[in-house]
Amino acid sequence: MERTGKIYFYEDKNFQGRYYECSSDCAELSSHFSRCNSIRIEGGAWVIYERPQYMGYQYVLMRGEYPNFQSWNGFNDTIRSCRLIRHPSSRHRLRIYERPDFKGQMMEFSEDLPSLLDRWQYRDIQSAHVQDGTWVFYEHQNYKGRQYLLEKGEYRRHTEWGALHPSVGSIRRVADN
Repeated sequence: MERTGKIYFYEDKNFQGRYYECSSDCAELSSHFSRCNSIRIEGGAWVIYERPQYMGYQYVLMRGEYPNFQSWNGFNDTIRSCRLIRHPSSRHRLRIYERPDFKGQMMEFSEDLPSLLDRWQYRDIQSAHVQDGTWVFYEHQNYKGRQYLLEKGEYRRHTEWGALHPSVGSIRRVADN
C-alpha cells in the first residue's frame, strides 16, 4: 500500500507568509520557497534535507506542527528537498553492534532510547541491522543533534547511514501515524 502524506512549508515562523504544499518526494524545493521557518505535517512521516537531492543535514518529522526551525532541531531556515517515509511500521526491532560488519558486542532493541548510554556501554555504534520498522539515530541524548534515518536493512558501517562519526546518543522509532 502506498503511503499518503501532506507537508506544508511556510517561509515565516508560526505558519505565516508564503507556503508550499507537498504530497510526494521532491528533490529540489528552492523553486517553491526561498526559506523555511515553519512546517505543518498533516499526514505521514517525512525526512527533510538541508540540500537538494536528499543531501546534507536530515530531519525526521512526524505528523504535527513545527512553528520555527528550532522546533525540528534545525540549524537554520534552509530546506531544499523532502522525502515521504514509505514504510513506517507498528513493529520495530533493531540490532546494534560495537564494531563494523556486525562484529563485537550486540544488543537488540524494540523501544525508544532517550539515552543510549543507559543500556549500551559504548558511545559509538559501528554497524546496525534494522530487522523491523524504521528508526532514527540522534547524535546526542534526548533526541538532539544530527539525525540519521535507518530503514529496514543492513548497515555495515556508520557511513552507510550517512554519519561522519559513529557517535549515537539516542534512538527513536518512526511510528505509523
